[in-house]
Amino acid sequence: MPPPVEGRRYAHFGPFKVDLQLGELVADGSKVKLQEQPLQILTLLIERPGELVTREEIRQKLWPNETFVDFEHSINTAVKKLRAALGDDPENPCYIETVPRHGYLFLAPVAAGEIREPPLRKGWLLAVAGGTLVAVVAALIALNVVGLRNRLLTAIGVRQSLPLPKIKSIAVLPLENLSRDPEQEYFADGMTEELITCLGKVSALRVISRTSVMQYKRTMKPLPQIARELNVDAVVEGAVLRSGDRVRITTQLIQTEPEKHLWANSYENELKDVLVMQDELARAIVSEIRIKLTSEDRTRLNSARPINPAAYEAYVKGRHFWDIYTPQAQHKCVQYYEQAIQEDPHYALAFADMAHCYDMLAFLEQPPAREYQQKARAAAQKALTLDGYLAEAHMIFADQKYWVDWDWAAGEAAFRRAMDLNPASVEVVSHYGYALQVQGRFGEALPLYVRAVQLDPLSPTINGLLAHALVNAHQDQRAMEQYNKMLELNPNDAGAYAGLGSLYEAAGRNDEAVSAYLKAASLSGESAERMEVFRDAYRAGGLQGYWKKRLDYMKERAKRERVSPWAFALSYAHAGEKEEALEWLKIAFQQHTPRLVWLKAERTLDPLHSDPRFRDLLRRMNFPP
Repeated sequence: MPPPVEGRRYAHFGPFKVDLQLGELVADGSKVKLQEQPLQILTLLIERPGELVTREEIRQKLWPNETFVDFEHSINTAVKKLRAALGDDPENPCYIETVPRHGYLFLAPVAAGEIREPPLRKGWLLAVAGGTLVAVVAALIALNVVGLRNRLLTAIGVRQSLPLPKIKSIAVLPLENLSRDPEQEYFADGMTEELITCLGKVSALRVISRTSVMQYKRTMKPLPQIARELNVDAVVEGAVLRSGDRVRITTQLIQTEPEKHLWANSYENELKDVLVMQDELARAIVSEIRIKLTSEDRTRLNSARPINPAAYEAYVKGRHFWDIYTPQAQHKCVQYYEQAIQEDPHYALAFADMAHCYDMLAFLEQPPAREYQQKARAAAQKALTLDGYLAEAHMIFADQKYWVDWDWAAGEAAFRRAMDLNPASVEVVSHYGYALQVQGRFGEALPLYVRAVQLDPLSPTINGLLAHALVNAHQDQRAMEQYNKMLELNPNDAGAYAGLGSLYEAAGRNDEAVSAYLKAASLSGESAERMEVFRDAYRAGGLQGYWKKRLDYMKERAKRERVSPWAFALSYAHAGEKEEALEWLKIAFQQHTPRLVWLKAERTLDPLHSDPRFRDLLRRMNFPP
């Protein structure tokens, strides 16, 4: 009969191995002297790498409630001894980071395993294992199954010296809906966006935003091509399966140049813990690519809480319509967010996103704008009350200070706070860009728009914001290149043609300007008959005749529906009618039109800047000199 097999559990990090059965710390084959209490603290930390272990948890582990001890001093002493054994610098830690007044974080990746061996024949087993290891590793290297090879090496205690992948940017491709239920597509898309959000919490990692990656849904393009188009070092792809109140996510991480499988894993949990599961998945990916986390990153990656399943389901349905900028879609968003809040009155993100929808409705000039602004303010304030660390809530609060209160200083302070909390959010970055641009601070605004395009390279909206900012900054060549880039992405982009028209008009290339304007009108659904009327107006009266005919139709439309006074002011400025333009700006001020915040930055209004009435408007809107 063969001898019985014993199992010994251990954890491995850096050059260290902790034998959890014998209670020993070993480094490079040699035992490290460590007292019992520091070893117990180490065990607590390596069981939860990347997570906060509180001082209270340590106290309960080391000193039961009935034990009287100065545990604050004792914990500090034990941690100091543990750091000494690991050779860890508290000022620049590799393993243990102190979170002041709270506890400690274990920074290094930890691998767990078990050695099973016959107690009387260890030498024979090690010899066989050594020979088997060489053969198996050679086969795996030949197959280039990197993830499996790494797990095997770690499991048998061999420290690796493989070159680390240089991954600073990543794209999460749309997760596949394995349920095959079309009604669950929104859920799979929501899970994709949530994983993007979780990875975006890491300040040193550039994560492509939802708008761009969703363009690759069900694509047949090879991964290297996708990576080149998005300018990323790696992609995450996978699938999600929802069954009742349980969710399973299977993902893999692939380096794209050269193409190499790095890691794969599956996660399963109840729907109420889906956000916690996403944070765990994000931490695993970050650990695999060895990006150094700041203490703020770690706090963000451990901020998820259990959530009401019905509230989450309503929320992801709302996000499905969130970036469709029509009144109908924004009302749909509000409807779903209200459902989410009914299910979970403490759902801060639902309040913040609902405030954003109301802001959008006010900007879309749906009457009455004041009503939407008031609702946006109430929802934003509620979100901040529920979660003062939510970047989206600070962003919406800042929007309110800008677009409604014209309080530039308070708004900028709130934008800075949002940027501190989530510098990888394309919404936060682009909204802060708005804030700086409307004050005419183009030198500060343009780098933010460039950053937003890097985060969301295929988004027509984000690319258009950069192009419009370049126009207003009088950087016409760069603006021209940006609009042409937009047309490469989408040859039917009406906004790009309208932007090109404004550049041609500024350059005195009137024929090209009108041609571009008419192309934009055609793509926006303008009738062929009206297009011909516009052409005739241009032939008869030049560019001024074209704009006057456009104004005639705007006046006609204003009899049936509300037309923004801001739109009238811009059209009169294009037509060279300064008096009428100033009169409509006065009306926009009286109505507190949201788009009036562009008064100082909008290039079309440059000819009005010397007029005392224009300067008085700037003063009354509290613009800084």
